[in-house]
Amino acid sequence: MDLHTWLTFFVASWLISLSPGAGAISCMTTGLRHGWRLGVWNILGLQLGIAAILLVVAAGLGAILAASETAFSVIKWFGVAYLLWLGIQQWRSPAHSLVEGSGSSKTSKNATPPARGQLVLRGFLINASNPKGLVFMLAVLPQFINPAAPQLPQYLLCGLSLFITDIVVMNGYTLLAARVLRALRAPHHQLWLQRSFGTLFIGAALLLSAFRRSS
Repeated sequence: MDLHTWLTFFVASWLISLSPGAGAISCMTTGLRHGWRLGVWNILGLQLGIAAILLVVAAGLGAILAASETAFSVIKWFGVAYLLWLGIQQWRSPAHSLVEGSGSSKTSKNATPPARGQLVLRGFLINASNPKGLVFMLAVLPQFINPAAPQLPQYLLCGLSLFITDIVVMNGYTLLAARVLRALRAPHHQLWLQRSFGTLFIGAALLLSAFRRSS
């Protein structure tokens, strides 16, 4: 991969990461409720989800999944159901006050922070169960791969570029939300924010349900 091709993909990676989606919503909700330190585990899960899609595309299985009506529908409706479930969970979560301690925001004793593994799994499922990501990678990534050159180093370079940009952007979303969390500590503020992001999750699910694979 020549320098010009990589720079083009690097710019595209920033645009991909900055575009709002379920991953950004997930980072903001985690940052609002639990702060940045727990939010990084959600970000790790999101990157594992991207890695899974990249592996599928690089192995040549992506085209098979995208061409199969049954496989595509299973992935899509699982993603829709999961986003709906996240949205409903946000709406049903009780309001909780937040206290500030030694440089970080902590939930009150009535709010139990989730396990790190739960946050990793949540981030992974959000990205890995999104067929739009699979179709996008199939449509965009091969354009930057030189078929006459060894492909594994090229996929590794593209993957590393995408991970770096996405980690930076998702950390930005999480930190921004964590700062808002410190400013909006009253329970009624938290209830309003939780339901707002719950609505965004439900909206993302509805948008995904209308997504159709290309013929």
